[in-house]
Amino acid sequence: MKVFRGLPNDRARAPCALTIGNFDGVHRGHQALLERVRGAAAGLGIEAAVMTFEPHPREYFARKSGDLSRAPTRIASLRDKLQSLDNAGIDRVIVEHFNAHFASITPEDFTDRILVDGLHVKWLMVGDDFCYGARRAGNIATLMAAGAKHGFHVETLPTVMLGDQRVSSSAVRAALADGDFARTRALLGHSYSMSGHVIHGEKLGRTLGFPTLNLRVAHRPALSGIFVVQVHGLAAQPLPAVASLGVRPTVTDSGRVLLEVHVFDYAQACYGKMVRVEFLSKIRDEEKYTDLATLTAAIARDCDTARDWFSQRAGALTATDRI
Repeated sequence: MKVFRGLPNDRARAPCALTIGNFDGVHRGHQALLERVRGAAAGLGIEAAVMTFEPHPREYFARKSGDLSRAPTRIASLRDKLQSLDNAGIDRVIVEHFNAHFASITPEDFTDRILVDGLHVKWLMVGDDFCYGARRAGNIATLMAAGAKHGFHVETLPTVMLGDQRVSSSAVRAALADGDFARTRALLGHSYSMSGHVIHGEKLGRTLGFPTLNLRVAHRPALSGIFVVQVHGLAAQPLPAVASLGVRPTVTDSGRVLLEVHVFDYAQACYGKMVRVEFLSKIRDEEKYTDLATLTAAIARDCDTARDWFSQRAGALTATDRI
């Protein structure tokens, strides 16, 4: 899969079948859309492409207003999003930097400069609530009119439902916030995980007797707390572990989010390695303790809880669970 930061250069501007969106989480609704794009691209003999944005447009406007509470939490990092799009068989991803200039583009300029001249779009699919251009002035009707003018076909994908619930990134965020990983899995079509390179930490966990591998989290995640997890990428099989995802209020007031994972019975150095942490069950919310002794006792209880979880499910985790 080819990834472009902004529009491709002239030599890379091959015709494409395109879809546009934030694709946070790449849930079942996204997957249905991507499958349709791949089919259209194959039928036309062109590449299947996705345009997505960084940061999330709502995050940009929240920062601009000074009210970060209006910004959505993130289901996935850009790395994990791109991996999901690659897994879905997409040939080309355009990551547009969403800034003041991009936010000011008129619907006409968006279709003329970006879709037609920039990407050579021949077929386009969007969600049935798609809006585009400055102040969201463009809609499905104006997009279809532009397609008729410039010679690209436009289709919309109806809402994908799971029972009586609309499959959406908002629904996935709500399930993660509730620690409902069964619901999350149903919406995503797979278990929830986060990936990243193992970085050096402050070695506090080692001092307390619970060494951790640490992953930097650049975005505000959709979940926080203490979790039963398993770690992929360190051994042939996923390794059982317990994880803390949050701001570590007992040891710092920086507000920086970190994913700390204590892998059971594993003592090898793994700095710099790429790992994937699969979330299985929530143990509790993050708490602030009065001292390190109280924190250490809480970690020990969390480890016991996680070990019991794995013991009760020994052999029950199938190959599908480990994808």
